[in-house]
Amino acid sequence: MRYYSLKRKSPDVSFQEAVLNGLAPDRSLYFPESISLLPKKFFENIDQYSNEEIAYKAIKQFIGDEIPKEVLQNIIKDTLHFDFPVIPINDSISTLELFHGPTMSFKDVGSGFMARSLDYFNRKNNNKLTVLVATSGDTGGAVAHGFLGIKGIEVVILYPSGKISDIQERQLTTLGQNITAIQLDGSFDDCQEMVKKAFLDNEINRKLTSANSINIARWLPQMFYYFIAYKQVYKKQREIIFSVPSGNFGNICAAIMTKRLGLPIKHFIAATNINDTVPNYLANGVYNPKPSKATISNAMDVGNPSNFIRIQQLFDNDLNSLKNLFSAYSFTDKETKNAMQQIYNNSQYLADPHGAVGYLGAKLFQKKKTKSLCIFLETAHPVKFIDLVKKILSARIAIPEQIKSVLEKEKKSIKIKTYEDLKQFLNS
Repeated sequence: MRYYSLKRKSPDVSFQEAVLNGLAPDRSLYFPESISLLPKKFFENIDQYSNEEIAYKAIKQFIGDEIPKEVLQNIIKDTLHFDFPVIPINDSISTLELFHGPTMSFKDVGSGFMARSLDYFNRKNNNKLTVLVATSGDTGGAVAHGFLGIKGIEVVILYPSGKISDIQERQLTTLGQNITAIQLDGSFDDCQEMVKKAFLDNEINRKLTSANSINIARWLPQMFYYFIAYKQVYKKQREIIFSVPSGNFGNICAAIMTKRLGLPIKHFIAATNINDTVPNYLANGVYNPKPSKATISNAMDVGNPSNFIRIQQLFDNDLNSLKNLFSAYSFTDKETKNAMQQIYNNSQYLADPHGAVGYLGAKLFQKKKTKSLCIFLETAHPVKFIDLVKKILSARIAIPEQIKSVLEKEKKSIKIKTYEDLKQFLNS
């Protein structure tokens, strides 16, 4: 498989080169040169396959022979070592829980897969590689855990000071070893822009790669859990809709990729907070990125979502074609809090603020598709936002072991203000 830059101003590269580069030299994202349908019989009999077998069939064409079959199977096995249950909320809405991994975030899948892939590609390299990543919340902890202790790889995580939860911050600032956390006085968009700038800086970019969802090894494995969810519900014989809480749009882009592989999903919903660049685009046809605004669903506080360009490519930049399969809705913090209360009061289910936004997207869409089964993604465990959840709901939240392990550790981070500060650190 070859990958091309979406700007078409850089050479095509292999899977390995795309993973190591992170971003193309022309500052655009990589995209696979072809996408082939999987056999129809595979979907008709998907419950006969293990999750690992399903994931292997989904990802194999995008890697080719660059990772040997046995190695790739072991990478997938290590990545999918936890459950992805679909939990009914009511007769027409369910949630797909993606928080049963080591950092209790959906990003454990992409981060784990990428870490193990890089470990394989870097196995004969004596030079250290630096993974540079920006986080709006859960990415940092997932990347830190996924790459912890991997030989020859240093991880630098850039996060906006004061704009992620205490537990999210602890998950990326308490590990030590080959993990360094850097906090910036600014927004996630500022962090993301600094990371992109570093990849274009010829003085440092040769030793850098990214672990944000701009990297194909982080982005593509997110397809796995849509297949796994479909396996659990397809015999209900209802139209299946996914509502995805969306910030940088890598997750929902991976969801749409599964449709291109043949997964029989009827429609996809991007549910956002007040950072509504994409909902506005679908409404008026003008794509107008803007500075991000802080919300209680902080991992989605993105004003210029990097991966939306990939979604546009999947639909040949045809807005009408996009609208046939894809909807996007925006919700306020007040609506999010009300949804958390409604879900708990009606179903005794504790949703985090991101999942609640996904639930709102599902409810709104079902006004016109009443007979569908709409599955919203619960992307992080509510304990990661424990202070907020306790304030909104009169419910006790047990602290899982994954979280207990970081609560008593000391947070360590480096504070910076400018790109030059970041560059100086990377050079050191």
